[in-house]
Amino acid sequence: MRLSRSEYLDLPGLRLHIRRWGQAQAPTLFLLHGWMDVSASFQFVVDELAEDWNIIAPDWRGFGPSDWLGRPYFFAEHLGDLEAIVDHYAPAGQVRLAGHSMGGILACLYAGIRPQRVAKVISLEGFGIAPTQPEMAPERYQQWLEALQSPPRMHAYADRGAFTRRLLHGDRFLTPARAEFLANHLARVGEGETKGGKRQQGIIWNGDPWHKAPAPYLFRLEESMAVWKQITCPVLWVAGRQSWVVREFAARPGDWEARRACFAKVEEAWIEDADHMLHHDQPAAVARLIEDYFTT
Repeated sequence: MRLSRSEYLDLPGLRLHIRRWGQAQAPTLFLLHGWMDVSASFQFVVDELAEDWNIIAPDWRGFGPSDWLGRPYFFAEHLGDLEAIVDHYAPAGQVRLAGHSMGGILACLYAGIRPQRVAKVISLEGFGIAPTQPEMAPERYQQWLEALQSPPRMHAYADRGAFTRRLLHGDRFLTPARAEFLANHLARVGEGETKGGKRQQGIIWNGDPWHKAPAPYLFRLEESMAVWKQITCPVLWVAGRQSWVVREFAARPGDWEARRACFAKVEEAWIEDADHMLHHDQPAAVARLIEDYFTT
């Protein structure tokens, strides 16, 4: 296992944890984790990389060792954090971004907002969330107000063994050894609640419960598509063959094709025997794609 090291980046009112692998003189690669994940879960992919890389993997605000704000989060805040991270670790030139799920969505948005700063993007299952309709707005605002009155909580597991079993139950391609490793990083001791709604100390997800609160504003796919059309660099979409995300796209005919058409230079790659968490399921295959794409 390749050892990582921790650094902290201080931003106004916020301290972000940055996980590093490799030497500073090696080519720089940013790895961006997804929702309710942490930077440490890229360990399996890092261990499979054949080349030397200067890897920079932040924990987004409200996840892992980064500061938890204890209040609602707004998606655009992560874009601001990403720009600060990129400017700090790669102040000049263009960067390589590889992100999973939410991290992939952020990478693609950033590449459209700052096209001059990005050389290539790999989006691992980060193709934008499901479309919404204006008619959904009243219910969304109601959910937002209800969350402010009754803040969300995490489920409390009895111990890390129970949390490990939860991970294995949710991903048929995850091995017990990887699940045990992840349980030490994806979970922490804290107050949560049982299925019956009772508060208790236990093992909870390593993310601020406020991330579970619905945003007051609907996701507007059209805005993301407009940003994607501004991307000038090559983009690689990577999907797990057995992913629930792919199944959701299959239920919306034409949606996948419409989103892909927004990218001027886009390719697809598929990982067999992998669900949404494909970097957990098939890290060797993901590592090969990363190195093949970023070294050509």
